[in-house]
Amino acid sequence: MLSKERMEEYAAILRAELVPALGCTEPIAVALAAAKARAVLGAFPERAEIWCSGNIVKNVKGVTVPNTGGLKGLDAAAIAGIVGGDPDRGLEVLESLGARPEAHAEIARLRDAGFCPAGLLEGEEGLHIVAKAWAGGSSAEVHLRSTHSNICLIVKDGATLLEKSEELARPQSADEDPLNVRDILEFADSVELAVVEGPLSAQVEMNTAISDEGLRGDYGVGVGKTLLKSYGGDVANRAKARAAAGSDARMSGCALPVVINSGSGNQGMTVSLPVIEYAKELGSPRERLLRALAVSNLVAIHQKRRIGRLSAYCGAVSAACGSGAGIAYLHGGGYEEVSDTIINTIANVGGMVCDGAKPSCAAKIASAVDAAIMAYHMSVEGKVFGEGEGLVEGGVEGTIDRVGRMGRVGMRSTDLEILAMMLGK
Repeated sequence: MLSKERMEEYAAILRAELVPALGCTEPIAVALAAAKARAVLGAFPERAEIWCSGNIVKNVKGVTVPNTGGLKGLDAAAIAGIVGGDPDRGLEVLESLGARPEAHAEIARLRDAGFCPAGLLEGEEGLHIVAKAWAGGSSAEVHLRSTHSNICLIVKDGATLLEKSEELARPQSADEDPLNVRDILEFADSVELAVVEGPLSAQVEMNTAISDEGLRGDYGVGVGKTLLKSYGGDVANRAKARAAAGSDARMSGCALPVVINSGSGNQGMTVSLPVIEYAKELGSPRERLLRALAVSNLVAIHQKRRIGRLSAYCGAVSAACGSGAGIAYLHGGGYEEVSDTIINTIANVGGMVCDGAKPSCAAKIASAVDAAIMAYHMSVEGKVFGEGEGLVEGGVEGTIDRVGRMGRVGMRSTDLEILAMMLGK
């Protein structure tokens, strides 16, 4: 039986990870750092710079920054934060720009004038953003690192105003990570819902809203709408289409917030929307849905803690494993069915690469969710890929650990090569 301390730890993980964000989290993190630099400077900058680690560059290049009139790029995200961002809103930093369409022209003008050049932080892995701003004889520098809202260093006119000495977030080993599938299921069964209902309910409402918008509007290449038109309305296809439609909208600049998972909106939608759709099909009570979402979110977080927040391993796969686990739980599946669903999903699409945030993420999400649904149906039939088949080893925990090693260590050179190609090198 889980101890009270471990129950509280799992609940705290959900509350910390499931937070709202408006726009793809990498450009939003850039906007947040830049908005904070302006606030510290205390005046509108005469000039600014933004410097980012490779994974930030990769994930900003192809995605539309919300509330900018359709602009893309590091400089657009940073300038948006400077022009109208509210750093006190965290990952919803650009929400206030929605009421100021006149700011779109100002952002574009400053970008075209070279107001805020962007550069690559050579040799930096993971998540690191440095925003610099100058006005008169004053300067401000803000560092954001390891998570998308973690401002860890603030310097004004050479004086350090904030410096966090806490250990930077990093991939965790099996010995360090408190999460495991068996305890996740026990937590979901026994947690008092009031403890986690806030973030889980917000995830249902916000992520459903952006999925609705993706199916109504004309975003990206319309993966969600194409799925429904071409493959019909059975629950499995609706689950894929719902998650894809949310990504269609989000990657193309839709100014609706989502509740994220592991720092990613796409992962937050992938881990939740298929489970929500299956709950509708089954007529599951709301309590059962929320408990299934606790399973799906924690299973995804469990995998990402091994891999790291940003890597060449596509986060849609770990999130789809989570949604598959949540779907199995909704159907009454226990530890064996949930574990087999995770293993079967990883054994199928565990090699999908992340080549940046962009509209095609919606298609990757659909493919990963499809694999997770098939994995669940295989588990119902008692079918699971066996020990020694590819990365499958040591049951579900050993397999998760192996995939974490592959994503964290094995795909490091892949990540660098993808970045080089995207930068034209």
